[in-house]
Amino acid sequence: MAIGERIKSRREELGLTQQQLADRLGYKSKSAINKIELGVNDIAQKRIVDFAKALNTSIEYLLDMDKKDSEEKPQPVRIPVLGRIAAGIPLEMIEDVVDWEEIDAETAKLEPIFALKIKGNSMEPRIVDGDVVILHKQEDAESGDIVIATVNGDEATCKRLRKYKDGIELIPNNPAYAPMFFTNQEILSKPVRILGKVIELRGKF
Repeated sequence: MAIGERIKSRREELGLTQQQLADRLGYKSKSAINKIELGVNDIAQKRIVDFAKALNTSIEYLLDMDKKDSEEKPQPVRIPVLGRIAAGIPLEMIEDVVDWEEIDAETAKLEPIFALKIKGNSMEPRIVDGDVVILHKQEDAESGDIVIATVNGDEATCKRLRKYKDGIELIPNNPAYAPMFFTNQEILSKPVRILGKVIELRGKF
């Protein structure tokens, strides 16, 4: 929409006549406003501020910049925060939603993404009870990554992954808890399954 059309639209929204707007801006007659609205006459750059004030709006609105800015800025995406993850139930079927978090559009592109509320203190002091972790859903991760995993069909747990030739270790940050080592055979028999890799931590205060 051209600036003249936006001026007309805003003027009509306010219930102003062309003459009333001309009076506010110091024009001698309404014909000047009419020509601007029709696009016959251009507006001097310094007068755009005056038009914005007279119409109780912003320069961005008159220049159609507000719409462009919103189109250029990707909108955040809301994802549910799961309270628990039970083994054997697909993530998309879990209904234990305890909260919602917003992630930026770039992070959302990494889909599938999910979030989990942490229970317990095994990952203190970095990750504490009640924190929310944002995860990329994946069945494997690199040594050193923090992951969400299930062991022997139990509820999911958050631990740091360490890989070895003969198995893996799930390591808590809190020294009060012992690491859990699983041989390659135990990974299959128990089973031990990685559900996702932690990509972001949302601390709660």
